[in-house]
Amino acid sequence: MSFSASVLTLYPEMFPGALGLSLAGRALEAGTWSLQAIQIRDFATDKHRTVDDTPAGGGAGMVMRADVLARAIDHSSPPDDPRPRLLMSPRGKPLTQSRVRELAAGPGAVILCGRFEGVDQRLIEARGLEEVSVGDFILSGGEPAALVLLDAVVRLLPGVMGNAVSGEEESFENGLLEHPHYTRPQEFEGREIPEVLISGNHKKIAAWRRAESEALTRARRPDLLGAHPLPK
Repeated sequence: MSFSASVLTLYPEMFPGALGLSLAGRALEAGTWSLQAIQIRDFATDKHRTVDDTPAGGGAGMVMRADVLARAIDHSSPPDDPRPRLLMSPRGKPLTQSRVRELAAGPGAVILCGRFEGVDQRLIEARGLEEVSVGDFILSGGEPAALVLLDAVVRLLPGVMGNAVSGEEESFENGLLEHPHYTRPQEFEGREIPEVLISGNHKKIAAWRRAESEALTRARRPDLLGAHPLPK
């Protein structure tokens, strides 16, 4: 069974977007995964197709209505749907490579793209939405975040990457940032490829790459070392 993504959005024309190109696009065309972009406004009941209202208790902005979103979710994801229901939200749990791998190993995902000030909390609770964040910053809506999540997942689906091993040696896969890469020409503006990489000694190359990964992680993301202690 292929990976199936249903995206609930006010802007279905944003999909597949970049996901229709390169590896993800070829996999989409081949049927390795499928994508359905669903217009939330289709589930509004008034002539203006209203999906939001003023926040209870006052305040700026608008809040997406629980009743409209519930109809959209129920249409896209019946009770027996095994796919997780995700809400792209800056207050969600940070998306990690391990969560990406879990999603890639599953049947797909139903993804709600929030807009305005957010989504009625009762909808989140009633439909069991998992709030997911792609970073500590604010976007204009959940659509760019959904594209990021799907790109990260789709590239891990079987057969999408030409060399599956390349996905095992990247940043975050082993708790470290990835080591530096080099290729021809051997000399570029006075800078040489490190001698060890052209030595042919695979044991020394592996040790160099590990050391470089550890050094980069200590310098740029020491928080990762706390989450994934290095072996002694």
